Amino acid sequence: MKTSIKFLCWGCLAVAALVCGIMIGSVYVAPDQLWGIIANKLVGTPLPDGINPSFPTMVLNIRLPRVLMAFLAGAALSMCGTVMQSVLQNPLASPFGLGISAGAGLGAALVIVTGFSVGILGTFFMPLVSLTFSVGTVVLVILFASRLDRNMSNTTIILIGMVLSLFLNAIMSTLSALSPTYSQRISLWQLGSFSSQTWSNVLVLLFATVLCLIFFLRHGREMDVMTFGEERALSLGVELKHTKRLLIGAVAVLTGIAVSFVGIIGFVDLIAPHVTRRFFGAAHRRVLPASALFGGTFMVLCDLAARTLWAPREIPIGSITALLGAPFFIYIYFCKHKGA
Repeated sequence: MKTSIKFLCWGCLAVAALVCGIMIGSVYVAPDQLWGIIANKLVGTPLPDGINPSFPTMVLNIRLPRVLMAFLAGAALSMCGTVMQSVLQNPLASPFGLGISAGAGLGAALVIVTGFSVGILGTFFMPLVSLTFSVGTVVLVILFASRLDRNMSNTTIILIGMVLSLFLNAIMSTLSALSPTYSQRISLWQLGSFSSQTWSNVLVLLFATVLCLIFFLRHGREMDVMTFGEERALSLGVELKHTKRLLIGAVAVLTGIAVSFVGIIGFVDLIAPHVTRRFFGAAHRRVLPASALFGGTFMVLCDLAARTLWAPREIPIGSITALLGAPFFIYIYFCKHKGA
């Protein structure tokens, strides 16, 4: 099957998932009502007869931002996972292994416990703090790695990232234990949620995702070469240390922005790269956008399950992705080795 046909099929699946995510919930919105609401907003056509007066507000201000945020977060994390697996040449590598999520979580926990805020930033204060901590964590990883190993080998980066991640998680757990009043809120944030999303959040993550996708695609050739090993990359003229720093830095920013808005959500960044490489090959100019499509679709469906399986209660999205992602990833991983 041609690559263009594959992308078309995956795009149709993504649109279908988005539509289902908007229609299905505690209150069902019929397809004709959904299209009528969107057409009314875009071109001013009359709303369908007999529609519930609360439906337009619910669709436009609650469900649509939530579903789009889920898609963008899944797309962003999946792209970051693809880049990390290529840069570190490790099929189990992910942004979270470098302590990005732990850093963002610690920043959010500090804001929750201290109650500190800056009025001019409003609701963006916690995401900004989380982003700062996540990027700071990666800076520490790179600094330690460059001090211990001038060549910044992948093994050194992974080990330092894992140690720092465990250390930051320990601090976060201590804060939660010492502040029982806020422990539940911290725990829920760590498990992730797409509730209460705004159009401002969607636009910020959309801008960051598109910008980073363009940046990653511009470095697609370098990542293609790096997958064959560090020595091969050096022999072909890739400035390994510089390229690693740039790509890991971009991953830290994008992951930090996504995590700062929706909390810590794992496994999608591990699954998406493996699935898309099976269908689209190893070239990053194809794998990156395909990973974004798959990850976004997967996250929308997981969010749909999170808010409908135990309605009216909502299951944390991180629990859903772990329950679905862990066995699926094991299946993909062992099938890959069985075929090798």
